[in-house]
Amino acid sequence: MIKGLRESARAFFIGMIVCMLLACSGQQAKELYDTAKLEELQHNSAHAVQLYEQIIVRYPSSDYAIKAKERIDELKKIK
Repeated sequence: MIKGLRESARAFFIGMIVCMLLACSGQQAKELYDTAKLEELQHNSAHAVQLYEQIIVRYPSSDYAIKAKERIDELKKIK
């Protein structure tokens, strides 16, 4: 009984850690995206594209990766 309880508690804590890490990665994607948008406002599109590309590589399944691809496409149209 105690062994099963320990395994359940361990699984719970591992799940919590995974959830926290995923939440943090979402926050980091947002921070990179916000920084890239700021770079655009400062007319530094080359650096903005680099940041958008980092989002796509590091967080490919995030909503920010989709947004980053859209921004890259828009910036390439402007050039």
